[in-house]
Amino acid sequence: INKNQMSNVTKTETPKEIVGKVLNQVQLLQGNGEIRLPENYNVENALKSAQLHLLEVLDKNGKSVLESCTTPSIANSLLKMVVQGLSVVKNQCYFIAYGDKLTFQRSYNGSVALAKRVAGVSKVVPVVIYEGDEFEFGVDLETGIRKVTKHDTSFKNIDNSKIIGAYAVVHYENGDKATEIMTIAEIDQAWNQGPMKGNSPAHKNFRQEMAKKTVINRACKEPISTSDDANLYTNEDEPISTREM
Repeated sequence: INKNQMSNVTKTETPKEIVGKVLNQVQLLQGNGEIRLPENYNVENALKSAQLHLLEVLDKNGKSVLESCTTPSIANSLLKMVVQGLSVVKNQCYFIAYGDKLTFQRSYNGSVALAKRVAGVSKVVPVVIYEGDEFEFGVDLETGIRKVTKHDTSFKNIDNSKIIGAYAVVHYENGDKATEIMTIAEIDQAWNQGPMKGNSPAHKNFRQEMAKKTVINRACKEPISTSDDANLYTNEDEPISTREM
């Protein structure tokens, strides 16, 4: 989405007025055939739900983002959510303030939902690798696609302090499969991109679940970025959320 897409929104407009302008912009994009939304996606409901959600979102100083963030950034964040056909009430995305800018970020649920819709993905299965597991993988020399050839684990190996990696198998509707593999060093590096540096309570107490979410996001990145409308779905201009890493 063009960063100036909603530049006609002024700072003094109310949340309701912002939502109205975003809705008009979406209808214009649909009319021009620039976006295709899911048949069961209700744009107006999604925007109203996001408007209510934003009333509870605070910046790092404990101030409402509706007061501290620029109105164009709020409008663009809402527009990105709708263009991607996602819903904040389904935990498919988040709105996070960085300075005076509100940013939109997909959750791992949102990445899977989007991959299913635009890239023919049927499901994404994440698996954690623990110290003591017998894990092997190979690479198809023609396609370069990775494939796990062996993963034998044991109940006694399950230990948050002994995670050595994770992988996610992407299943496509046509029967194809692709595997994304990350070492714990790569996962930690991804977590370190966020402001909490991987030190949030969720990262400390539910390390295995956070590892799964991270590898899911990485696995969905390629099918989404190679889809026909990839330019609409990028998050590259925004920081990575620690809620997702």
